[in-house]
Amino acid sequence: MNLGSQLLVIGAFAGVLMVCGWHWQRRHDNAGIVDVLWAAGLAGAALWLAFTGSGAMSARVLVGVLGAAWALRLALHLWRRVRSEAEDGRYRALRRHWDGDQRRFLAFFLFQALLVVLFSLPLAAVAAHPQPAPLQLGAAALVWAVSVLGESLADAQLARFRADPGNRGRTCDRGLWRYSRHPNYFFEWLHWCAWAIAAVGAPQAWLGLLGPVLIYLFLRFISGIPFTEQQALRTRGDDYRAYQRRTSMFFPWFPRS
Repeated sequence: MNLGSQLLVIGAFAGVLMVCGWHWQRRHDNAGIVDVLWAAGLAGAALWLAFTGSGAMSARVLVGVLGAAWALRLALHLWRRVRSEAEDGRYRALRRHWDGDQRRFLAFFLFQALLVVLFSLPLAAVAAHPQPAPLQLGAAALVWAVSVLGESLADAQLARFRADPGNRGRTCDRGLWRYSRHPNYFFEWLHWCAWAIAAVGAPQAWLGLLGPVLIYLFLRFISGIPFTEQQALRTRGDDYRAYQRRTSMFFPWFPRS
């Protein structure tokens, strides 16, 4: 199956998911479901590309197993938060800004379906690799493992911090959060570097670079860090400003005195 046909199926699948998610958020007043479905859509895309890809079996297995495992872990983690907590402050602010206009929310959800297609491209490049070197796939798997373990650890550390009522109104600066204000986002970016490595030598290897480049741009300048930090400043004020002054924004580094 050619790339265009693969992406058409992924787009249709993601579109149906997002329309269902839009209906769900109307009933529950919680747009955080969009993040869950973005990850779930990529899990489905990874499996579809592994099944229909034209590349070597080793490359397709890498996409099907590691791609789906990463996305499903993320989807389950986000779903646990969405079902047990009130709507994320970022989406509450968006709801106020749009005055609850559901047409805008529908457009927002459908835009996320397009992002599922866009972020499927690095996986598609790997699934079409005719002859990846074993060392290359091993390096990609190692980066993948470090990124997933790092993101899982950052998520767990933050969850433990937030579960303590004594930490209400305070900023988590423990564990990985001592070295980066957004270690979960950093490891998310690192994950996409694995696919850039695995795509080297493929007919459309440049698509592999889209992952780390695009996710960095989105996290750093568009939908990740800007919204998260605005919400943190609204809720934690000076405590978060002090955290900003001493802690690296994205790439982990030693805190400043």
